Amino acid sequence: MKSAYELAMERLNKAAPTVKLSDAQKKDLSEIESGYAAKIAGREIALRDEIGKFTARGELEKAAEMEQQLAFERKTLQAKLEAEKEQVRRRTRTK
Repeated sequence: MKSAYELAMERLNKAAPTVKLSDAQKKDLSEIESGYAAKIAGREIALRDEIGKFTARGELEKAAEMEQQLAFERKTLQAKLEAEKEQVRRRTRTK
């Protein structure tokens, strides 16, 4: 007799079967992730430096603006990362 978990997993796999990725796709996904991690880290380092300078000078409003800019850029880069990863994953579905 199957457990409720096993039954739920069977239904889930019927509704949205898991896609097996090729080694090349896994490599592409890894490269994309590491590239975007570097971009995000670079922007964070640069903007954190600026935020520190504004904070040290007492320009808290400008520091807050920079914090918002950092959050926006991080969110934008994360969205681009997910879009590129989805393109790699779709290559399996279309072949």
